[in-house]
Amino acid sequence: MLYVLALALAAAVAPAAPPATPTVSTPVRDSLTHYYVRRDVANVRRLHRLARTREDKLLVAYRLFAMTREQSIIRDIPSDRGVQSPRQLALISALWAFRAGTGPKINLPTHGRRSERILDRARDLAPNDPYVLLVRGQSLYYKPGIFGGDVEAAKETFEQLKRQMRGRSVPGLHPFEADVWIWMCERKLDEDRARATRRRLLAQSPPPMFRQFLLDPP
Repeated sequence: MLYVLALALAAAVAPAAPPATPTVSTPVRDSLTHYYVRRDVANVRRLHRLARTREDKLLVAYRLFAMTREQSIIRDIPSDRGVQSPRQLALISALWAFRAGTGPKINLPTHGRRSERILDRARDLAPNDPYVLLVRGQSLYYKPGIFGGDVEAAKETFEQLKRQMRGRSVPGLHPFEADVWIWMCERKLDEDRARATRRRLLAQSPPPMFRQFLLDPP
């Protein structure tokens, strides 16, 4: 189901700057983006084994599940109780969205609402955190309109993500990713514009993960 591909996360007013995230070097922080954009499942799986902090575990689980769809990765989703990191909350929300999209249909409403509730908490804390924007944008993109989906709002969210990524290094997030999601939205909104955007992005020799998206979108 399409909803699973992203989530599994734009704010109307300018918020305070989000809390700073840890800058300590770890194998995940140093290498996840490199391996993910190269579609290197073996090394992302290795990082999954090496991850020690909650945030590192969430970062790798979010990427590895999207690459493999292995249910064991989302079998034990960490609790959001007491979590004050907007990034961690966004990632927990995404894992619940993955579970909602791939589990028994009877659980979809419960897991989907749980994902949204957690994402709302993340947005309240720091709506401009890159992962909050990524997960929010993906949610808006994949959800049916009757449940709050809105491709135009998704595009605006990904455009905001692109602005937030300028001059920043975010573990597990390549700057090109926002461009690809903007293009995904354009495919639903304006086919002519989407074709021009696709040509422009392919001309930039994107990393394998994003080239695959552009050549064979989900």
